[in-house]
Amino acid sequence: MITLLQRSILALGVVAALVACSPSGEGGVEGGFASTDITGANYAKGFQLTDHTGAPRSLADYRGKVVTLFFGYTQCPDVCPTNLLGMAEVMRQLGPDADKVQVLFITVDPERDTQALLAEYVPAFDKRFVGLFGDAATTAAVARDFKVFYQKQGDTSGQAYTVDHSTGTYVFDPQGRLRLYVKHGEKPEAIVGDVRKLLAGK
Repeated sequence: MITLLQRSILALGVVAALVACSPSGEGGVEGGFASTDITGANYAKGFQLTDHTGAPRSLADYRGKVVTLFFGYTQCPDVCPTNLLGMAEVMRQLGPDADKVQVLFITVDPERDTQALLAEYVPAFDKRFVGLFGDAATTAAVARDFKVFYQKQGDTSGQAYTVDHSTGTYVFDPQGRLRLYVKHGEKPEAIVGDVRKLLAGK
C-alpha cells in the first residue's frame, strides 16, 4: 500500500499552480545572505499551535535554535514535499550543527491534516521536523500574521480539493527574531550558508 508520503514524492514532477505571496522586502541579497534579509519586519511575531505529538507550542519554545517555518499541507502534490526534502538535505549538510536548527511545518489544511496524519508525514522527511496545527480560526490568524495566503481550490464541498498557498520559508535566529525569507526553490547549499551565519551571530 502506497503511503501519503510516497504518493507525494512520486508526484513531485507534477506541475501545480500554487500562488506565491511574498513578504515586502523580497528581491535582493542583503547583509551577505543568499536569502532575503527581512530583519526588523513588524510581522510574523509568533504563534500558539499544537505539534504533531499533541503538545502546545509557541515560537519561544525553540529559542536558542535557528527556526525555519513553512506553511503547507500534507496532500500538496509538489511544493510541500519538495520544500521538506530540501530542508532534509539542509540538515544533512549541516552535520552536527543540524541539532541547533528546528524545521517547522504549519498546515493550512486543518480540516484534513489531523495530528495523526502530521505525525506520520512530517517526521518522515527528518525525525527532528515538527508539524504544527490549529483549528480553522487559529490557522487563519497565524497565516494573517505571517502574511501567508491560502485558499481551497477544486471540489471545496468535499475532500478532494487542493489548496493554493504561499511557498516561501521564514527563518528566525536563535534569539527568536525574524531574519530571512527564503524563496521556494532555493538551493540547500545557499540555505546552509545562511543558517551557519545566523548560528555564528550574524
